[in-house]
Amino acid sequence: MVAQTDKFVRPRDFFATHPVFTHADFVAAHTAGGRSPHTSNSLLAKQVACGRLLRVKRGVYATVPTGVQPNDFQPDPFLVATHLRDDAVVAYHSALAFHGHAYSIWWRMQYLTAARVRPFAFRVVEFVGVQAPRAGRDLPDFGGGVQVRPHAGGHVRVTSLERSLVDLLHAPEYGGGWEEIWRSLESVEFFDLAAVIEHVLRLGSALTTARVGFFLEQHREEWMVEDGHLEALAQHAPAQPSYLDRRRKTGKLIHPWNLIVPEQILHRLWEEPR
Repeated sequence: MVAQTDKFVRPRDFFATHPVFTHADFVAAHTAGGRSPHTSNSLLAKQVACGRLLRVKRGVYATVPTGVQPNDFQPDPFLVATHLRDDAVVAYHSALAFHGHAYSIWWRMQYLTAARVRPFAFRVVEFVGVQAPRAGRDLPDFGGGVQVRPHAGGHVRVTSLERSLVDLLHAPEYGGGWEEIWRSLESVEFFDLAAVIEHVLRLGSALTTARVGFFLEQHREEWMVEDGHLEALAQHAPAQPSYLDRRRKTGKLIHPWNLIVPEQILHRLWEEPR
């Protein structure tokens, strides 16, 4: 989002520096010199009609690069997702993709928001809004772990790698399956483990805490996981045996997590030759 300014911004200068923007962004900049919102609306409509802008969704526009046909142009999906709502944050598998750690390429863009929203598609990309977990829904940045990163001429709000790890193990349905989650996270060279523990304990979910603890325990050497890290999580593990997979797949009971882990995940059977 752009901050309001007392200085009028020429439309061509605004479009040149805003590859994706909202209606409110443009009106705030264009009316700073005394122009009316009606004039701003008329200008946007003309720019869409002549192919200079794309209307991605109501209130969201993308600037078409010079020499590119509007029908051939796919706006950057990370920038689009960031502008779909004022509180939108690229998250889950899409956050790993932004950070360069998604094992598979998806044409689905996930973002956190406080509201319930319907998915929609623009060109080849589906945009899926996920309501933030209740524990952090009313907190700034949904409880923290949100970064603002420069990207493709604009800025993207995205969850950190640490927050993404916790979010994916909290809601694995947004990760594309356990193999995809494991392979994606295993490509990360370093995690701030203190931040991981802070995020998972804030959620207040014993099952998620156990999943994170088990995952870190499986990668002790790679990420220099210490006993203290695991002990801090083990104190909040489920009191009764719980299934790692919500589909209640059978497996081995792993202590101290009280977690029933399917053999496929416990031994990473996807790594075996097929």
